Amino acid sequence: MEDDLVDLVRVRSDLGGSEVTVWWTGDIYAWMPQEGPHHLFGFEGVNVARTVAVEGGYELLSREAAFYLDPRTRKILGEWDNGFAGERVDVLHVWNDPVNQRWLADGPYGPFRAPRVRTGEHVMFNTDVLLAYPSPLPVAQFPANSGDDTYRAMELFQFFAQAADLDDPAVTNVPCTLSWTRVAPWLPWMRMADRPGALVYHCRGAKLSDWSQVPEHIREFVAGHAPRFAHAPREWTAPNETSWTYFRKHAAG
Repeated sequence: MEDDLVDLVRVRSDLGGSEVTVWWTGDIYAWMPQEGPHHLFGFEGVNVARTVAVEGGYELLSREAAFYLDPRTRKILGEWDNGFAGERVDVLHVWNDPVNQRWLADGPYGPFRAPRVRTGEHVMFNTDVLLAYPSPLPVAQFPANSGDDTYRAMELFQFFAQAADLDDPAVTNVPCTLSWTRVAPWLPWMRMADRPGALVYHCRGAKLSDWSQVPEHIREFVAGHAPRFAHAPREWTAPNETSWTYFRKHAAG
């Protein structure tokens, strides 16, 4: 529905096309049969996006960076002591460029839908992304890093906004807070492909007024490693980068 599409653009980004920064923080847990769960990492990151109107809808152009943290000190990790496998491994942080999406009123899977619940002064949207596609890391080529030739995961988003902002069409950039839950395989750099189990991410965050509102330690880390991640892309490019495709490039040298 067109109203769903426009309203979600206003909540997630800016209908006027201005650059929008979303920041989140949370934790990552190991879920294994008959063991745990275990608190493995903290997790903190940013996505910087802009929305461009196209025929039939919008393109969301973004790139995102996120970092694995020591779960107690909350410091960004360089290495991780994998107690399950008895080895120390290098941590490969998230540097996904691009992370682009096409939101169309009438897309390949039918009319655009963004379910919402309104309770008094508050409106809550959810978008549930269920993923299953050929893995960029075939098991035969990456036996220590990939446990399945099909990548399977869930990305479960919730966005929370004020009804008064959403009801005012003059507000093209609706302030929001958000939650994000992810269920996914072990990360390739963990070298745990032969072990049953999964990772559960539990994060929360907000749309910020601008990049300067990102916590200083994140801004400094981005500035020191990949400054372009402080800004959104200006043009559509494909394919999207993921932790799995980024690992494959990193492994290739």
